[in-house]
Amino acid sequence: MPYELNAVMGSFDLLRSQTAGIREAAVAPLRQCMGLVPVTEQLLEEPTGLLAGQDGAGPESQPFRVMSPAFEQTWSYWSRGGPIAYVEADFHGGDGYQTSAVWRTGAKVWGPAHTWDFTGPREDWPINAALALLDVVPSSSEEADYHDLFLEVGLGREQDMDGWQLAGRTARWAATYAEWHEEQLAEHERTARAAAEFEKRRRLPNVPVALDGKAIMELLGIPPGPLIGAATRQLQDLHLELGPLSREEAVNRLRTWAVEQDTGRQQR
Repeated sequence: MPYELNAVMGSFDLLRSQTAGIREAAVAPLRQCMGLVPVTEQLLEEPTGLLAGQDGAGPESQPFRVMSPAFEQTWSYWSRGGPIAYVEADFHGGDGYQTSAVWRTGAKVWGPAHTWDFTGPREDWPINAALALLDVVPSSSEEADYHDLFLEVGLGREQDMDGWQLAGRTARWAATYAEWHEEQLAEHERTARAAAEFEKRRRLPNVPVALDGKAIMELLGIPPGPLIGAATRQLQDLHLELGPLSREEAVNRLRTWAVEQDTGRQQR
């Protein structure tokens, strides 16, 4: 699968503050409080955005596809608030390259590093090396013989620039990483509750009902068929929601449900 990345990486909060007021800048959250700004053509063209130029030369003749003195001045300025890295990666059919450089306290302190050869240690690959300089650390639960910080921060989550741009726009509401992370935890809890509820309902064959199939057919005056199953499921749902029902209450509620079903069919 093709993979493309052209971005600035650093602390999420730092990138949010440095891109404030730049309409096309979207900061996508990564792990370990990191973030990235996809460097798109729209961002480069925005008058209040990045001051970068492109001379059309490819990575065979220069480390970066997009670079100019003004471009480096932008990263130098941003790095006064914390270390940042500019990275590029492009892979098609298993072949490709990585390039990266790191700025800190207003100056470039490492790179640019560029490679087409990925037979060496993963720690030395340009993007992994840059992430280490940004203080990204390997997970304590990692069992592999190598530390791939590229995967550690989640750079494999999206495959192209459109994906990263969408991820940044989706998180634009969050003023800080802590705010975004808190909402992610809340969303995970909501998802877990929904999954638990689904699992509970999935086990409906074990939920007792006050009326069996024969009683339902006599009550509603219907022959055997799918409607019996639907009525039984309704009684099971009521049992899960309200607790055990008396036979009288089950009869009354099932009659009401049957009228609603009949009304719905007539409306359709």
